[in-house]
Amino acid sequence: MRAFRLAYDGRPFYGFQRQPSVPTVEGALFDALRELSILSPEADKPTGYAAAGRTDAGVSAVAQTVAFECPDWLSPRALNSELPATIRAWASADVADDFHATHDPTRREYVYQLYAPQEVGDDGRTLDGRPTIDDDRVADAVDALTGFHDFHNLTPDDTGTERDLTATLDRDGDMLVFTIAAGGFPRHFVRRFIAVVQAVGSGNKPVSWIDSLLGETPVDPRPQTASPEPLVLSAVEYPGIDFERDPHATASGAAAFGERAVDAFVGHRVTTRLAAHLDGAEDNL
Repeated sequence: MRAFRLAYDGRPFYGFQRQPSVPTVEGALFDALRELSILSPEADKPTGYAAAGRTDAGVSAVAQTVAFECPDWLSPRALNSELPATIRAWASADVADDFHATHDPTRREYVYQLYAPQEVGDDGRTLDGRPTIDDDRVADAVDALTGFHDFHNLTPDDTGTERDLTATLDRDGDMLVFTIAAGGFPRHFVRRFIAVVQAVGSGNKPVSWIDSLLGETPVDPRPQTASPEPLVLSAVEYPGIDFERDPHATASGAAAFGERAVDAFVGHRVTTRLAAHLDGAEDNL
């Protein structure tokens, strides 16, 4: 068995898990394995296959981990030869036959980048019209959610909702960066965590609201989910497993994602200019 680390830009995909008729990360992985004659056309998935998690549509990853039986020659570089540029294998490790990528991690970590500028327009709102966010209120909300709790009101799951959560908050210019870690996460939890923090930080909800969310009584409706695109699966830890980086694969991955970063930056400049022009459109009539 071999385990591979995958990094991917989740924005073009309808999530990680394979689905019919839409592009997914897992679907692209299986297509690559078929092109490499590792997965036969009639096989549903590789022998022994499992993945660390199922990220939602639009969510990216730097440490997604998949494991399956494969020939010794399959390296991250070889796998990348058939993967799209939006998905890059960058490290691998030989693992025991009983290794399970889903069940064996002791820690998973997500990073969420929330746009929260401190300088805003004359109307007191951000460029996209959202209310401003107070850093101190956000910090209070993060503190209230950190620790061991039953998060049943922050997920559609009925089981596995009790988690020991650690979370940190850092400001990086116009962005608030949340690092959220636990042994595992129920569905939609991280994005609802962010939505709760955002609601408290903007003053739409008091910090005491979190007490009701962490209580035994079901809350209806549950908090909404924040946008998926700023979310990245940043770490998955397996005790005793040392992943070896593939220098060629990491270099090609950095170049591929660097090109996408430039494209995104240019797109940002264009749309920002459009917004600024329309904001002053009356002066140009």
